[in-house]
Amino acid sequence: MADRLMLASIFVSVVGLILFWISILIKNGRPHKSASVTTKSTSISTECRSGDETDVIIVGAGVAGAALAHTLAKDGRRVLVIERDLTEPDRIVGELLQPGGYLKLMELGLEDCVEDIDAQRVFGYALFKDGKNTRLSYPLEEFHADVAGRSFHNGRFIQKMREKASSLPTIRLQQGTVVSLLEEEGTIKGALYKTKNGKEMKAFAPLTIVCDGCFSNLRRSLCNPQVDVPSCFVGLILENCNLPYENHGHVVLADPSPILFYRISSTEIRCLVDVPGQKVPSISNGDLSKYLTTSVAPQIPTELKQSFISAVEKGNIRTMPNRSMPAVPQPTPGALLMGDAFNMRHPLTGGGMTVALSDIVVLRDLLRPLRDLNDSYTLCKYLESFYTLRKPVASTINTLAGALYKVFCASPDKARQEMREACFDYLSLGGVFSNGPVALLSGLNPRPISLVVHFFAVAVFGVGRLMLPFPSPKRIWIGARLISGASGIIFPIIKAEGVRQMFFPATVAAYYRAPPS
Repeated sequence: MADRLMLASIFVSVVGLILFWISILIKNGRPHKSASVTTKSTSISTECRSGDETDVIIVGAGVAGAALAHTLAKDGRRVLVIERDLTEPDRIVGELLQPGGYLKLMELGLEDCVEDIDAQRVFGYALFKDGKNTRLSYPLEEFHADVAGRSFHNGRFIQKMREKASSLPTIRLQQGTVVSLLEEEGTIKGALYKTKNGKEMKAFAPLTIVCDGCFSNLRRSLCNPQVDVPSCFVGLILENCNLPYENHGHVVLADPSPILFYRISSTEIRCLVDVPGQKVPSISNGDLSKYLTTSVAPQIPTELKQSFISAVEKGNIRTMPNRSMPAVPQPTPGALLMGDAFNMRHPLTGGGMTVALSDIVVLRDLLRPLRDLNDSYTLCKYLESFYTLRKPVASTINTLAGALYKVFCASPDKARQEMREACFDYLSLGGVFSNGPVALLSGLNPRPISLVVHFFAVAVFGVGRLMLPFPSPKRIWIGARLISGASGIIFPIIKAEGVRQMFFPATVAAYYRAPPS
């Protein structure tokens, strides 16, 4: 009880300090302004324009593109979707939809897309560290019984989304590779693409929305991307084994970085081993297999170790770079970026699809009052509000993903070690100490200020532990570096997200922008 009271008093005292730091950031922070970009678009003459057959062109039919197409078509828009490959994708990420994302899926009328694909319900997480473990449940008490996370094969989910979209008569799904955007006097008029047979085609629409994913070759036409690759995922599938906590995602705080396990079907468990840096050991010469069996396997929970080794020996090892890119909008008449083409975060927290679906809800609500999309400059000015209205959800999930990844990685620095240990023990306390962070992680409570408070509560909790049973100069120094290190982790991420838009969106003029008449 005394420890709880001491924690509470320390917690209250640090809130004032946090608010002071935020006020300083507000004075110094500014919304991101991208540098000038050379637009890689194809100019067209006015004679090339086709008729008014399409209201919106969507480039890409992944989760974001397919969901957006279905949403706009339901509102009466005529939509052309151009997708490079319409066969079922085979990816090792995009397999976990948080409960907040499932709520958005329901809001869009797409919840049946997780049916009949052997999707698994997810009710929370389990954390493992140095032989200890703790279970963290999603705070779902106030929601309908069907609300939970879902994990599945990414390709099966996307195919269901595409089927749902193509069932609407106002959607045309075209297989082709978009070569460039069509530009006329600074306005995007459509897209130039090659069909499956190699034939070049031009498609025109008042609005072109680019959703071509994390490897987008069009984003440079619409923004000045700053892509970071902090690590890579090594993906395996474990077959016919049981998780220590069924219907939960599992995070092992391993050395040097986390290992994830979650079920993607009734018989398969996805394992993702995070490898820091932009390269992984070579697969062809056996270095990666050796690394997995000698360095990773000893850190895996006993229940999964043998299945993990068997999966490595089987040899079906996949890799993928983990990309992070803050949203840096450069409003362009006639065009919009969405999904991973626009904004990415480390996939540790599985928040990407939640952000994309939330963005679709925001865009749908903005476009609903508009019957005519042809005034590109007026529409562009109006849609600037999209970048502010999306911030509470997107910035909370983005900041949490970046900060949590850095905290969960091992470090030789004693202060970072203490922060990592404090995070595990803080979450293990239960009650508000676990419910708050898990609500943020799950997308159920997209409040940036709550994220900052809990993040620094972990730091103060770590300092408080260092001061017991009595402070010493060495412990005080480590505690000071712990607070400094925590600030160095979270504040740069907040600055990249935009302090004003993140914490005070109502002070941004675009927040109140009315639809054009």
